Amino acid sequence: RTKTLTKSTIVQIDAVPFRQWYESHYGLPLGRKKGVKLTEAEEAVLNRKRSAKSQKKLAVKQRRAKVEQGLEEQFQAGRVLACVASRPGQCGRCDGYVLEGKELDFYMKKIKQKKSK
Repeated sequence: RTKTLTKSTIVQIDAVPFRQWYESHYGLPLGRKKGVKLTEAEEAVLNRKRSAKSQKKLAVKQRRAKVEQGLEEQFQAGRVLACVASRPGQCGRCDGYVLEGKELDFYMKKIKQKKSK
């Protein structure tokens, strides 16, 4: 196949913007090794002072903030698999979604098979 981006192409993208959004939205660390010290900027995002109302909202968000194991491993590696949903050649931009669940397992298996050849 060509190296052109087309619809339904599986690509690896940088995980940092997604991790930053998750940490600011849910107030929980994501993709970090246990026991590693956070920088002052990261510490400020996770432990900033919040009002009582926003603290209550954050507690509700944190209850449903589970990330599956496969995705967690990708965040630790700093790369996330995503699928291109738009047609970049026609519309001039590339939209897509992050793979998770059975779809992620399927493509991870395919990538491992390709690397082992």
